[in-house]
Amino acid sequence: MSTHTITVDAEVFECLQREARPLIDTANSVLRRLLALDSAEGRPGALAPLLDAGLLKPGQPLVWRRRNLGQEHHAQVTEEGHLRLDDGRVCESPSGACDVVAQSKSNGWDAWRTEDGTSLSVLRGRL
Repeated sequence: MSTHTITVDAEVFECLQREARPLIDTANSVLRRLLALDSAEGRPGALAPLLDAGLLKPGQPLVWRRRNLGQEHHAQVTEEGHLRLDDGRVCESPSGACDVVAQSKSNGWDAWRTEDGTSLSVLRGRL
């Protein structure tokens, strides 16, 4: 997937910010939603762009290590771009998965990592 840089005025940027889901969306994902451009394979989950770009694979394990609390949570990427937790629950977004497993708000894009330690936010930055 090739990328391009665009310049938008302040009014357009404010609109993008209003439409964005906190800790989930990028400017690109907001525009794709507003323009009704589903991901190439019609995936609805927040991780769909990473799957479509080949940065994640269905079934790929993810881990959230909470060292200060001595906890470790595990999930797998679904075909649809969601996260399936060890107990079988499916979450639409990384931050939603954090909320479910820890009952607290966390930036799931920074928390969940691949086996090699790469955060989802780093992967999203490669789009």
